[in-house]
Amino acid sequence: MSAQADQPELPTRASSEPASPELHARVEKVLGLIRPAVREDGGDIELVSVSADGLVQIRFHGACVGCPSAPMTLHHGIERALRSELDGVKRVEAVR
Repeated sequence: MSAQADQPELPTRASSEPASPELHARVEKVLGLIRPAVREDGGDIELVSVSADGLVQIRFHGACVGCPSAPMTLHHGIERALRSELDGVKRVEAVR
């Protein structure tokens, strides 16, 4: 069984209109607070897009790619932090 087969299927669809530059910057700021912990484990996160309807798309790098804990990090760490800090964020998803 390949490592690729163990990875959950990640959405790759494009989101709606981009969010305001202010919301994008605020999302990036919150991600900046999370990145050090992710980097300690050998990974990284990249902000791909923020849509006007509240969808944040990120891309995992390094050790996060294929890590079985990545979905938990995404939903219980990244998404929870963004939703609690920013009113405009509704959902966070990982893309390739």
